[in-house]
Amino acid sequence: MTSALGKTPIFALIVPCYNEEEIFPYSLNKLIDLLQLLIQKNQIDPKSFICFVNDGSRDNTWSLIEKASKDSPMVKGIKLSTNFGHQNALMAGMLSFKDACDCMVTIDADLQDDIEVIETMIEKYKEGFSVVYGVRDKRDKDSFFKKYTALLFYKLMQKMKVKTVYNHADFRLLDQKVANQLALFGEVNLFLRGIFPTIGFASTEVFYERKERLAGETKYPLRKMLNFAWDGITSFSVYPLRLIFILGIFIFLLSLGLTFWAFIPVFKGDAIHGWASTVIPIFLFAGIQMISIGLIGEYVGKIYKEVKARPRFIIEKIIQQQDIK
Repeated sequence: MTSALGKTPIFALIVPCYNEEEIFPYSLNKLIDLLQLLIQKNQIDPKSFICFVNDGSRDNTWSLIEKASKDSPMVKGIKLSTNFGHQNALMAGMLSFKDACDCMVTIDADLQDDIEVIETMIEKYKEGFSVVYGVRDKRDKDSFFKKYTALLFYKLMQKMKVKTVYNHADFRLLDQKVANQLALFGEVNLFLRGIFPTIGFASTEVFYERKERLAGETKYPLRKMLNFAWDGITSFSVYPLRLIFILGIFIFLLSLGLTFWAFIPVFKGDAIHGWASTVIPIFLFAGIQMISIGLIGEYVGKIYKEVKARPRFIIEKIIQQQDIK
């Protein structure tokens, strides 16, 4: 169902949800209003829809999705059997409905990403772009720590030759062609921000200002953000392993220098007293060895997960109005 340029596309919104009962009614109304407006403007086909993916929520999120599906033909729902994580929930939605639409936009349920630029994304799609990235134009509302750690992350990814889009999260449009290629990526350790630039095809960016969260709690506290950043680095780059090799060479050269320094008093006839010259290098090298082993272990652990090839998500139920008796 690849849409020709100029044709009104069937459009889908993929919205992962985890414990979003507080914000869900607001987000549902805003997204339905958006789709109706775009249909009225003849920007998208009347068959366009919203797919909410319930990622093992412990509150009433799924009940709200079911009710919304009964009330509106625009709403579809996917219930995952347990919590598989944000990236896997996105994959579940995209892969489940990639053949039912010409293009889709992924967006978080809190709607901190500006839905008003979605129309611009669709216009870019009609111009021939297969991927349209939503990019934050500034980070004024972020804390000092979050702002500069994010900057550090993108700089590190750039240094490690990992393709990413600066200040882009998971707010993007992709067409069916890209979705079909995404389905070929079978990796368990998902980092979608790195996968999409790797897929290629014509892409562009639209800029927006990120809003404050209106209700509920953030699903990405500091611990999860750090884990996500680490997964992104280790999933797309072996540069940290190369750093171990470089560090090993540096330590070897340093040890030669220390050996020469240790023999100087011997040549002068002086005895070396104390334990500092012995103990400090032992602790230094032991610490570096432990860090190196731990880093290698991270990569071995990822290989272990990939080799097992367990499913990235398990769908318990898909619901849409035509399925409701």
